Amino acid sequence: MLTPNCKVAHENSPDAEATLQLLLFVDERPSSRKPIHRIRNYLESLKQEYPFELMIVDVGEQPYLAEHFKIVATPALLKIHPQPRQTLAGTNLVGQLKNCWSRWQRCIEDYQTELKEEVASSTNASISSENGSSAKPSIESSIEVIQLTDEIFRLNQENAALRENLYFKDQILSMLAHDLRNPLTAASIALETLELGQNNPIQSLGAELTPTLKARLFEQARIQLRIIDRMITEILQAAKGSNADFYVKPRQLALGPLCQEILNQMQESFQLKCQIVETDIPQDLPPVHADSELVRQVIVNLLDNANKYTPKGGKIQVSMLHRTTQKVQVSVCDTGPGIPAENCDRIFENHFRLKRDQAIDGYGIGLSLCQRIIRAHYGRIWVDSPPKGGGCFHFTLPIYR
Repeated sequence: MLTPNCKVAHENSPDAEATLQLLLFVDERPSSRKPIHRIRNYLESLKQEYPFELMIVDVGEQPYLAEHFKIVATPALLKIHPQPRQTLAGTNLVGQLKNCWSRWQRCIEDYQTELKEEVASSTNASISSENGSSAKPSIESSIEVIQLTDEIFRLNQENAALRENLYFKDQILSMLAHDLRNPLTAASIALETLELGQNNPIQSLGAELTPTLKARLFEQARIQLRIIDRMITEILQAAKGSNADFYVKPRQLALGPLCQEILNQMQESFQLKCQIVETDIPQDLPPVHADSELVRQVIVNLLDNANKYTPKGGKIQVSMLHRTTQKVQVSVCDTGPGIPAENCDRIFENHFRLKRDQAIDGYGIGLSLCQRIIRAHYGRIWVDSPPKGGGCFHFTLPIYR
């Protein structure tokens, strides 16, 4: 019995014990309509003289059947019973069928004779009859076998994906436990220094902490805590899987001040590598319709990558452009190694990392999360390599109305 999603139609279902079984593979191309119409009309005329079973398969709806029967062109007519299998393909199906029809008739007659002899030689008529009917291959059973094979293949793929995710999460837990130590240690040192200076400034530090030094220690602690928070946020979002939806709370958002705030917070990271940061943010840039925390995460991630991969003394450029009446474009460019052209699309895949970056700290999930965030805002994110070298990441956000 055919499943409901199988768009295969019975043209004739004879009660004969053994019949000729045909499959007609069709498609929806306009150029195929006339050849398909001709062969169907001709088959309709033939079944008045000789019983046979015909099923029509739309390759667009059931590509796995075309793959199973090795159909490379449509329309195609396939004789699947009795053996041997034979395929006719091309626009002149009627002419080919006329040449083969008498031979196909003799083939089924020979099969019926053999079947009767097999039934007659059996001592149990009912068992023999059952065996005789089971010897006839069924189109329905063939389709069911193919569908079961397809389902097994799908389950194997899901199993492999689950194993990969479990392995990835084990790796992440191990890396997270290691990577959290650095910012935790830096934040702890800054806070302990402040505490010692406050409780016993002369004996502990040799001199009283100046307001400037205190401010720098507080800022260092805040930076490290933000790094920890970002790492944990990325891990939690990655754990939800690539199909998880973001809870987006879009509001009117001024991108310029947000970006400047992030740059100020990351200033020490840029100074440690003597990197030059240039900005081109127009004063009249219209506000966007976006979730400020999620957009902050995207900008921080792109700037953090730029800081990580740009060499000492390199340059990082942040620019914003009122690209169209509907979108604002944000670009983060650097003078680092850039992204190879063949990896510009894959760089946004979950867990993907370039071979050259295997030794650099990271999880291979940051850009994937950026893409999911931007797509959740109905924007676009991409990367290219400028002629002068380096890499440029761009993303767009809708303008607030």
